[in-house]
Amino acid sequence: MKPTAALRTILAGAVVAAVSGGGAVAATQGGDAITGLWSTGSQQGRVEIYRCGPSLCGKIIDAAPLRANPDQRDMKNPDRALRDRRLKGLVVLHGFAGGPREWKGGPLYDPETGEGAAKGTLTLRADGKLEVKGCKAAIFCRTKVWTRAR
Repeated sequence: MKPTAALRTILAGAVVAAVSGGGAVAATQGGDAITGLWSTGSQQGRVEIYRCGPSLCGKIIDAAPLRANPDQRDMKNPDRALRDRRLKGLVVLHGFAGGPREWKGGPLYDPETGEGAAKGTLTLRADGKLEVKGCKAAIFCRTKVWTRAR
């Protein structure tokens, strides 16, 4: 059976897409699109999003207060037993899965306020920024926008 002109055109288009980077979408699915270092926009904070097993997590890498005092502790945590843990390296995003534009998971934690959220969503916007949304309940949500660190 000979390929028709239409089939040859479709096959040629698929080859061109694969060679020109159309396959990049498949490579970034699952989380690779958002792994790396992000600026939180608050106190010059930086969080690294990384793979933790089959999902994504995020930990504090740097912030202005940590440069002044690298031994800073989680003093605003409502759980007194956790107030002695160091902020540098603290995991603040847990168990996010999905992609290529939206990941769901949780819990999330904001050491700046001491507030946590059981569930959240990470959304990669068209402009390359990351919306980090944490919800305590369906109507009690807070969203921050992070930018990729350079």
